Amino acid sequence: MLITTTPNVEGKKIVKYIGLVSGETIIGANFIRDIFAGIRDFVGGRSNSYEKVLREAKDTAVFEMQQYAASIGANAVVGVDLDYETVGKGGSMLMVTASGTAVVLAD
Repeated sequence: MLITTTPNVEGKKIVKYIGLVSGETIIGANFIRDIFAGIRDFVGGRSNSYEKVLREAKDTAVFEMQQYAASIGANAVVGVDLDYETVGKGGSMLMVTASGTAVVLAD
């Protein structure tokens, strides 16, 4: 299934707009990761552990959106937007939402 942030697909005609689809995931950051991220912030550099969690959350949200789109007959999702928020007590959880428009592209 084609997933794109653009509103259309060059060279393909959208023959049916099915509607809004989304996928969400909420994941927690663990205590050990927080400690190492704090050290990394102090000495500088990237936090690979947080980047990995962020990537996994994004991939899960996009996958859920894709599965929903397929279940309602779409073969593509256009206009995809990703939103990242912290939730929970003290922002201890990360929420990632992927949303877009499920469509059918001509072959």
